[in-house]
Amino acid sequence: MLKPLLALPRTVWLLGWVSLLNDAASDLVYPLLPIYLSSVLLAGPKALGLIEGIAETVGSLLKLASGLLADRLARSKPLVVGGYALAAFSRPLIALASVWPVVLALRFMDRVGKGLRSSPRDAMLAASVDSGRRGLAFGLQRGMDNAGAVIGPLAAWLLLEQGLAVRDLIFWTALPGVLTVALAAIVAEPDRPRPSSPRPLDWSPALLPRRFRRYLLVLALFSLGNSSNMFLLLQARAMGLPEAQIPLLWGLTSLTATLFSPVLAGWSDRLGRVRLIGAGWIIYGLFYLGLGTHDNGTAALWPAFAVYGLFLAATEGAEKALVADLAPPELLGTAYGWFHLITGLTLLPASVLFGWLWERFAPLAAFGWASGCAFAAVLLLWLWVGSDGRDQ
Repeated sequence: MLKPLLALPRTVWLLGWVSLLNDAASDLVYPLLPIYLSSVLLAGPKALGLIEGIAETVGSLLKLASGLLADRLARSKPLVVGGYALAAFSRPLIALASVWPVVLALRFMDRVGKGLRSSPRDAMLAASVDSGRRGLAFGLQRGMDNAGAVIGPLAAWLLLEQGLAVRDLIFWTALPGVLTVALAAIVAEPDRPRPSSPRPLDWSPALLPRRFRRYLLVLALFSLGNSSNMFLLLQARAMGLPEAQIPLLWGLTSLTATLFSPVLAGWSDRLGRVRLIGAGWIIYGLFYLGLGTHDNGTAALWPAFAVYGLFLAATEGAEKALVADLAPPELLGTAYGWFHLITGLTLLPASVLFGWLWERFAPLAAFGWASGCAFAAVLLLWLWVGSDGRDQ
């Protein structure tokens, strides 16, 4: 596995390091926002919900717009560099905020940056390798992204243990932010087909192949059962896991995803994307079913959450690689825009429905719904997307 990884183009590795640094800075701040808002800015849960809800929704919409623009220009790099620069600029300024609406504005800027860069970055990554190495390339990027999600919280914990104030800790995210932008600036723009004449900004999915549109519908079904991971941690706490061990439990999930993403996503280059994604979704369904039916004892949580990390490793890279397999090269940005829009906007209704089922009936009803969506999505994935024998 090491030799094929080292043989990946420089662009893939640079984008991987960019993801690692950016996520380390982002996940250093994200767990501290509730503390900072409540203890420093004296804002409550409603303010936090407003900040996150607006920021994530706008970010999802911008991912489609930026993908369309990248296809029109046949260039992704300016949007990628600009998106990372906006996040790097806004994130440390949170430390200077004196009222929560300023945090809202800065968090909004950070999500705008993510919306600008995500689809063009994925288009760059897909265009940098041939179809036989797409899974490996996206697996490397997702693995390094998850590594940042491990490094960030650990760095925050170590620095806070040394007595660093939360405000100072947030300000120091400027350092990885500068490094992120510097690396993004030296990434080479891969060659992409240029339109023969300027194309109007048309966001209609009808421009994309029917098989890709079916894939979007299947993703939407799966995503309706894929609520916030916070519910998993809430269930772990309800099962008796001490609060101090909750971050370690999720750290185990991220570490597992980091180690296995290149391997499992790379398998999709040989075994087929649909097969690997389907296997990952089955793991997801069984994990949710098991977590919903197991109501006491914490010993099984550690191996279970490690298995959940395997689900992430098997699907995150392969799902993105399948987008590039199904979409025309000149519409990669648009395809990734729709992919991010579907998976982003369904998070809110999925989380609301999950929470309602939990409170109205029982945790088992919520976890059973998520599991049922996963199993139904697997069936449709095989029938609609992989049924014609051309699983890439």
